[in-house]
Amino acid sequence: MLSVAHKPVLLKETIAALSVQPGGRYIDCTLGDGGHALAILEQSTPGGQLLGIDADPAAIRRATDHLSKYRDSVLIVQGNFADLDTICQRYSFAPVHGVLLDLGLSSEQLDEDPRGFSFQRDAELDMRFDPAQETTAADIINNSSETELALILREFGEEPYARRIARRIGQVRPIKTTMELAKVVEQAVGGRHGKIHPATRTFQALRIAVNRELENLETALGKAVEVLGTGGRLVVISYHSLEDRIVKHFTQRESRDCICPPNIPVCDCGHTASLRVVNKKIIIPSEEEIRDNPRSRSAKMRVAEKIERSTRADTRARTRFSQN
Repeated sequence: MLSVAHKPVLLKETIAALSVQPGGRYIDCTLGDGGHALAILEQSTPGGQLLGIDADPAAIRRATDHLSKYRDSVLIVQGNFADLDTICQRYSFAPVHGVLLDLGLSSEQLDEDPRGFSFQRDAELDMRFDPAQETTAADIINNSSETELALILREFGEEPYARRIARRIGQVRPIKTTMELAKVVEQAVGGRHGKIHPATRTFQALRIAVNRELENLETALGKAVEVLGTGGRLVVISYHSLEDRIVKHFTQRESRDCICPPNIPVCDCGHTASLRVVNKKIIIPSEEEIRDNPRSRSAKMRVAEKIERSTRADTRARTRFSQN
């Protein structure tokens, strides 16, 4: 059974978006505690198969326990979804009917994990999903220049007080724990402003930097298309604008044949569409789900379907006309 604290976000919407069918093959690239995976396995019975991937060994252990009922139908792998093609090749798990990426943290990571993902409890500044990685959040905080820190906070956290926070960190470091860092950020910005804790963006930025999340997401999206069969669905749930922007731009680009700049009169990109955007409007949690699980409030789902690539032998010579 799933723990009471674990509530998969947009669960019904995910199953519908993936168009889960009995006997289908699916990949959960962010397995977490296995909530989405369990629902996929239930819906794809009989004959369904699922490959679950997660970089976090603690999540792998929880998911293995939660999915034990379907041990004969699920393959669980510790790894990074940026290596999706390699993992699928290793286990001969392609083509597939659907690929899911839920980019949020689990309740266990936020509330109980000792690696410092949240400032709600005091812990070391680690933030690595995979403990085999070398760089920790403490390394970045204590060894980066103030300019580098400000850039990380601004680019990955969209933090308006990035320079002020970086300057304060430089004055007081070394900083070793989550509570220390949260206090330093609060001092730097002059206390709380509104409902959101002032350290929220800083923690987001550090986690993204430590785990190279945005870079890995861009890589994984392309590889997801590679492993999908024609008609297969790509479903991505993001939780902040940086992730959603990457997913939006990717699906828009891959749904067009030509991606040349608009001022180029003749197409020479050779690009062919590989996806069809399924939901023109972002799918978000219902008010009921947000009341039941407040952490779902920022979730945004985008869905695309793989299409057969067209033959564009004449594309390079195709003139792009504008109508007057």
